[in-house]
Amino acid sequence: MKQIFSLLFCLLAINLTQGQQKGVTEKGEEVLLYDDGTWKYKNEDKLVEKEIPTNPKVFKRHEESTFLLKSSKVNIGVYLNPKTWSFKKAVTNPEAEYEFQLKEGDLYGMMITEKVEIPLETLKSIALETGRTVAPDLKIVKEEYRNVNGLKLLLLQLNGTTQGIKFSYYGYYFSNAGGTVQFITYTSQNLLNSYKPESEKLLNGFVEID
Repeated sequence: MKQIFSLLFCLLAINLTQGQQKGVTEKGEEVLLYDDGTWKYKNEDKLVEKEIPTNPKVFKRHEESTFLLKSSKVNIGVYLNPKTWSFKKAVTNPEAEYEFQLKEGDLYGMMITEKVEIPLETLKSIALETGRTVAPDLKIVKEEYRNVNGLKLLLLQLNGTTQGIKFSYYGYYFSNAGGTVQFITYTSQNLLNSYKPESEKLLNGFVEID
């Protein structure tokens, strides 16, 4: 299972600065072209976009998350419980800085860091459009802004299918003048709800380092 999801994440978590294949119809309308031969109008999602809600709850790191893992690229770190999570410098995905694995289960994580600042709304669109290059049915099933340890983060849950595997991403997106971070957990769709408590414990360790 680990090897399958590691490969899957490498395919989907592409560097945010990479472009999407685009085309133009005879009427001059821009379209996005996918590797499986499908396409969609570039502004299709914008036509149905709704205001992203803000969760009124204040999220804080779990009391058992005592180990601080620091990024070497941006001023961000994550408090985690080393008894529950294993972590290492990313090797399966060259775009990521760290990868994580729940020691007892099929829940995985990845932290991707970049120097460029990107508005959260734009970050959402890029993540969705880029992911659809390999999972054309990728869609957002949950989105909200959160206050996590004093930071404004965007929570996204994305569901999709690739190579017959139904997967879910559940994670935080963050950007400021210091850079951009995708901090994401992922597993199969049928397992996500049972793993959400552990996913939340890891994700809510996200902090800014002075």
